[in-house]
Amino acid sequence: MIRTILAVLYFALGILLIMPWLILWSLLTGSADFMYRVAMRVVRTGVRIMGVRVRVEGIGNIPPGVCIFAANHVSNVDPLAFVPAIPRRVGLLVKRELFRVPILAKAMRMAGFVPVERENREAAAGSVDEALQHLKEGLSFAVYPEGTRSRDGHMLPFKKGTFLMAVRARVPIVPVSIVGAQDLMRKGEWAVRPGEVIIRFGPAVDASDYSVEQRAILLARVEELVAAGLPEDQKPRK
Repeated sequence: MIRTILAVLYFALGILLIMPWLILWSLLTGSADFMYRVAMRVVRTGVRIMGVRVRVEGIGNIPPGVCIFAANHVSNVDPLAFVPAIPRRVGLLVKRELFRVPILAKAMRMAGFVPVERENREAAAGSVDEALQHLKEGLSFAVYPEGTRSRDGHMLPFKKGTFLMAVRARVPIVPVSIVGAQDLMRKGEWAVRPGEVIIRFGPAVDASDYSVEQRAILLARVEELVAAGLPEDQKPRK
């Protein structure tokens, strides 16, 4: 619990003291790249403060160019371990509530993060269209195709939005298996337990080989690859 409190304070100070200067630098240079790199270093340090070790496997499976990184989702620890492990800048689909934090919201917008209101299907579709535009402009994305966190660690069925986006953008999807995060912070908890998270990148699937009508086939293939990288206690229930 003490580690979690220290990490929260560390992140809050980073937002208040460092982020405004990074936003200013990004406005002056016209690029959010430096701000993103510094933010990822801050996140990595915060993860270490919480006592979380991150082991990355399969980096060689990531193709060059724009990709969608599709991962299972079991914990709020996931993005803190997963996103900094990606060796390039990515955008994210983020809960709209986080955009209520003024300084953070400005930084996320500049970095290409897209707010999502899951309860509103029309608004959610608009968010996918915005992310698609970023993909076409050359920004990779990290997504959770399940649409929500699993309560028990077992992977949930994927939803079609990610795969429609990939087919329309004609970019590869990299399946990502996140292992062990459910033991560190379950849904509904706020304190993080020390431990290890494995980020396992699987072989990419080229969405340009699929049509819009074949998006369900693409979904099934990526779902299969993500599940293949998970231990038995995280595989989808039969």
